[in-house]
Amino acid sequence: MTDTLDRVDGTRAHRLPSTGMPVDRLGRRLTDLRVSVTDRCNFRCVYCMPREVFGRDYAFLPRDELLTFEEIVRVVKAGIRLGVRKVRLTGGEPLLRKGIEELIAMLAALRTASGEPLDLALTTNGSALAFKAQSLRDAGLNRVTVSVDSLDDATFRRMNDVNFPLAKVLHGLRVAHDVGLGPIKVNMVVKRGQNDDDIVAMAERFRGSGCVLRFIEFMDVGTTNGWRLDDVVPSREIIERISAVHPIEPLAPTAPGETAARWRYVDGAGEIGVISSVTQPFCAGCNRARLSTEGRLYTCLFADDGTDLRTLLRSGVADDDLASAMSGVWTRRDDRYSQLRSSLTPGIREHRKKIEMSYIGG
Repeated sequence: MTDTLDRVDGTRAHRLPSTGMPVDRLGRRLTDLRVSVTDRCNFRCVYCMPREVFGRDYAFLPRDELLTFEEIVRVVKAGIRLGVRKVRLTGGEPLLRKGIEELIAMLAALRTASGEPLDLALTTNGSALAFKAQSLRDAGLNRVTVSVDSLDDATFRRMNDVNFPLAKVLHGLRVAHDVGLGPIKVNMVVKRGQNDDDIVAMAERFRGSGCVLRFIEFMDVGTTNGWRLDDVVPSREIIERISAVHPIEPLAPTAPGETAARWRYVDGAGEIGVISSVTQPFCAGCNRARLSTEGRLYTCLFADDGTDLRTLLRSGVADDDLASAMSGVWTRRDDRYSQLRSSLTPGIREHRKKIEMSYIGG
């Protein structure tokens, strides 16, 4: 049961009567906002920014097209009015954005509609984490998620395609843990024939470490990563491989809309997660919106277009009208690409325009 809310464009938006917060066409609330602060990255991971596309001549966004920190904060404030409680900073590689600590401090000072601090997180490739961890924590960052796709140094270097050593990322993880940026999540994108031999080794490395390891099915984000269904290692296979060595059992979600299905080691050595966007879509509970580096609001990781908020911001729009515009985007939302993926013919699926992950953030 919902009621309606007048918007500045003269249309009406649905909202939940118990909260006053807008819901989309499938009844989903907005609680998480992922903010891409740069489209640049110092890695060329094969599943995200393959070198043959993002080469030396690739044209990244000019600095004046990026949202300023003040503009990002205005969007987050508007999002809070609509129900946002969690903000994750992404990229590209967010630690490449100059002065990122300043933005974190600005966001850490905000409060949710219930008066609580935001749940403020950041996803990084870990290359600069050892140098940045203390300043990030001092600025108010709660926790980090770090990408580690293999424990074999040669495989890790091959997958990041810039010959970056695994040891430096693992050192960054230790420093982040020591300064209190936790619980740390470690993400491994699993691609068959490339790093799936490391599944059990990764599980054993992070068992009992206090880090939560999450295995991510290789996804067809964007159009440049050469995605094929045959390259996907289903989460059920990942679970079977690990459980054969270290028995695990399912855990209940910690929050609505959680992307990872949780599993705990029966012997109490911690937990893992699996993100099954391909084989077990979780669109029905998706509560996330994404803000691109230059200020377009996207309502799905697999979207083909977003709504321009930067023009609104730079035209002097009032805060009420910015929130109203964002509410309108959300209430028109009916995205569920992952649920529909299998019903699309291969030709349509392969040639459908989708935003690149490096642009919109994972």
